[in-house]
Amino acid sequence: MGSVGVQIVCVALGVLGLIGVIVCCAVPRWKVSSFTGTNIVTAQSSQDGLWTSCVVQSTGQQQCKNYDSLLVLPSDLQAARAMTIISCLLSCLSLLILFCGADFTTCVQNEDAKPKISLVSGVGLLLAGLLVIIPVSWSANIIVRNFNSPLVADKKELGACIFVGWGAGVLLLLAGGLLCCFSRPKSGSSGGTAKYYSNNASAPNKNYV
Repeated sequence: MGSVGVQIVCVALGVLGLIGVIVCCAVPRWKVSSFTGTNIVTAQSSQDGLWTSCVVQSTGQQQCKNYDSLLVLPSDLQAARAMTIISCLLSCLSLLILFCGADFTTCVQNEDAKPKISLVSGVGLLLAGLLVIIPVSWSANIIVRNFNSPLVADKKELGACIFVGWGAGVLLLLAGGLLCCFSRPKSGSSGGTAKYYSNNASAPNKNYV
């Protein structure tokens, strides 16, 4: 019953992490305008994401434009696009595998194979968590470095998607780590087999000759 509870918790953590990765990939809030120093114009602010760049007016109107070409993007955004998409796909696949091999489902009838399936799902969630933490941390490092550099005039700050990505990565790592720790083959199966043969061996001694 304990493994069932852990698997349910891991499913919940994995679903929350997957939602966070999708939000991080789709919402253009990786970089936002900074109104510090000489940049005191607050009539409009810019918001940059993986796919679009938006300009938000003080009246609330928002205009977004897709990037002209993939080749003009910096290396961190190019890597972030690929890694976040792979993280989404890997998270979905790992959750489906977990549903098939979980103790609270009957998709797999073989009890010895269920821990192995859950272990594969845990490894997949660990990889998905790393694939979202790496690009988010990479972009955050570049944003902070450019913010502290006196040579960069257009200052940017960390957007909400950076923190959402960190949270989603931690949830996926936690779910994968729990699955890897608790998904172990049961050690009592060999002992039960030995007792079965010993009972059969002693059974003929009770028969009358």
